[in-house]
Amino acid sequence: MFRHDMSEFQGGLPDPDGWYRRDRLEPVLRADPDWAAYLVVGSGRPVGLALVRGLIGPRRVLNAFFVVRAVRRTGIGLRAAREVLERHPGAWELAFQDANEGAARFWRRVAGEIAGESWAEERRPVPGRDDVPPDVWISFAV
Repeated sequence: MFRHDMSEFQGGLPDPDGWYRRDRLEPVLRADPDWAAYLVVGSGRPVGLALVRGLIGPRRVLNAFFVVRAVRRTGIGLRAAREVLERHPGAWELAFQDANEGAARFWRRVAGEIAGESWAEERRPVPGRDDVPPDVWISFAV
């Protein structure tokens, strides 16, 4: 569902077998110590996910974060983001697309609530994707 949701902003169709990219799940499924996965649960049901990388390095990266549309704007996403970020103190980075206005508002709010005014934003080209606009990266410390 995450990849389907992001296809609106990043382009891309599912593989011929109906799957979207799975490459970011592979390190988590192999129990790579540099990665962690979190399931967001609401009302006893899975409603989202978070994938984190960079756990053994100086900077953690929120590699993926998703909450189903039915529970967006209820506070569950903000709580889940805070829990994941606070679980791994240190320097953090996360990215989103300018065209994804909801994500832009959400991540700027998260950065402000966690880091106050001590966060930065920059645009970086997407590696190997000259056909898409640069990603917006936010960095801060937890």
